[in-house]
Amino acid sequence: MKDPIFLAHKSAPATEADMHVAQDLRDTLAAHRDGCVGMAANMIGVLKRIIIFDDNGSFTVMFNPEIIKSSGQYEAEEGCLSLTGTRKVKRFRSIKVKYLNESFEPRLKTYTGWTAEIIQHEIDHCNGILI
Repeated sequence: MKDPIFLAHKSAPATEADMHVAQDLRDTLAAHRDGCVGMAANMIGVLKRIIIFDDNGSFTVMFNPEIIKSSGQYEAEEGCLSLTGTRKVKRFRSIKVKYLNESFEPRLKTYTGWTAEIIQHEIDHCNGILI
């Protein structure tokens, strides 16, 4: 999906009926692994709060992710599979994320560095924020 008007819409909360979207995201990210490290469901045309990212060599899926704590703001330059070029953005070095895993069980985890940056980018997608 490359339509900025569609991508600017906020995504609705995911439910267990949206589990199939996780597999679609996994397949799409795997197909674009050479140039992409994360995706949100709106990037495949589904306006649901679901993200997937490369978590040190394996894919992690989050349903309804929410950043509840952040620290260490810095400026980064990011690209996006849905947009051309790169843009400067503000990110945090450490984030604590509340989400549901693929069994729809609640989780709380702290991420740092590159992985934290990827998650922030994908959650921005869920919120209709384009870099």
